[in-house]
Amino acid sequence: MSYKIKLQLFEGPLDLLLYLVKKDHLNIYDIPIAQVTEQYLAYLELMKNLDLNIAGEFLVMAATLLQIKSKMLLPAQEEPGAAAEETDPREELIQQLLEYERFKQIAQELRTREQSQQEIYKRPKTSAAAGPQDVPKDAPMYFEASIFDLITAFSKAMEETPKGLFYSVVKDEFTIGEKVHDILHKLLLEATLPLSRLFGEAKNKIEMIVTFLAILELIRLKEIVAVQQELFGDIQVVRNQNNIIPYGQRNQAQSN
Repeated sequence: MSYKIKLQLFEGPLDLLLYLVKKDHLNIYDIPIAQVTEQYLAYLELMKNLDLNIAGEFLVMAATLLQIKSKMLLPAQEEPGAAAEETDPREELIQQLLEYERFKQIAQELRTREQSQQEIYKRPKTSAAAGPQDVPKDAPMYFEASIFDLITAFSKAMEETPKGLFYSVVKDEFTIGEKVHDILHKLLLEATLPLSRLFGEAKNKIEMIVTFLAILELIRLKEIVAVQQELFGDIQVVRNQNNIIPYGQRNQAQSN
């Protein structure tokens, strides 16, 4: 497939590491480096197979993880008179993750303050068509799903697809443009589309991949948002609305 996607959705490699740590409820101060490295490399391989644009820093982090893993596999060298305490090979990476997480929290607090100030001086609406309607007080709140949530859901759908679909020889009759229009048409009939259903309707592996790329394209165009009612929960696809908690506020909501 020659369609190369370049998205602003991608966070950096530290975002992926934080995602893996929180998804599996790992102790950030005692990261199981072998497990995280294996999962990190699996995500990179899937991105590569999907022709997603992978920045160089993702590959640098992969090399760093492999280096840390190899150091931890080496037996400790005990020398007479040497200090018993050795530096943990993970220490620098853990500090980077902690500092990066604090940086993201501060950045989100500043964005929240900015939004609050904009609400204070909000321009009055002249008509119902001037902007999005107010959200009812009892409307459910949604968390915006990250690119890594989408990749996780796609990977799970691929694993659950019968193997027979993978080996069938089919004509490449699905295009991203056609699938984009198909998804938008479905959203005219239904306000919410479960991502699992979109993948489940695919007739073969090619259509499943094209569906995933069409969803990323619609998110890039700000036509739709992928959301969850709980962190790391089932993903729904909806048109842009104002009852969605941005992805940047997920960490803050999770800590509450």
